[in-house]
Amino acid sequence: MTEGRIPVERRRRKPTKSGVLLSGDLIVDCALRLVAQHGPDALSVRRLGAALGCDPSAVYRYFHNTDDLLLAVADRIIGESMAGFAPGDDWVEDLRNMGLRIHRAYSEHPRIAAMAAYRVTRRINEVRAVETGIGRLRSAGFDDATAVRYYAAFVDTALGHAALDASHLALPPERRAQDHSAWTDTYQSLPADTHPQLAAVREHLPLMAESSFGTALELLLSALAAQAPR
Repeated sequence: MTEGRIPVERRRRKPTKSGVLLSGDLIVDCALRLVAQHGPDALSVRRLGAALGCDPSAVYRYFHNTDDLLLAVADRIIGESMAGFAPGDDWVEDLRNMGLRIHRAYSEHPRIAAMAAYRVTRRINEVRAVETGIGRLRSAGFDDATAVRYYAAFVDTALGHAALDASHLALPPERRAQDHSAWTDTYQSLPADTHPQLAAVREHLPLMAESSFGTALELLLSALAAQAPR
């Protein structure tokens, strides 16, 4: 059989120089690893080709461009967050579980979160998450338009906090330490005559260094539960 008659899919499965079979999943694995090690600039076909031991152009057999690859990476993270999730009888608990899962998944990939959390992947894992979330709100009795609006508010809260907290985690350790200590070294030392409100809550100001996602999630869920028709 001549080269020109070999099916495209078989040509794509040709081993790389490192002896592994190239695939979309393998490229996504490599992209996650490179960004985790070197930051967003590592998401390039040149870096991917070098890491995979293949010609950089081979990446284009699986992804149109690096943005297409980024969307696949984002969908992988959503898939990780939804792995093993099964809706139960309590729609509020289901949304809480989904929110915590999303936040945890992006926190595990802090350097990719700021790049990917705000994108719409249009892929299978995101579709599953949207289908599930809107379905849980409809099961609570919300009309269709309200269920969509409230799901958007819910998921944006989870993803927004995930991106914020992940960006903080991606900072160099010394910068994270500086930001954390600001609440004790700077804000706690402000005098009461010029900053009476801060002085009144002085002992609680270190709480500002913690993630507010859990608090925001509970406030949102309480508001949704209070408005639920059922």
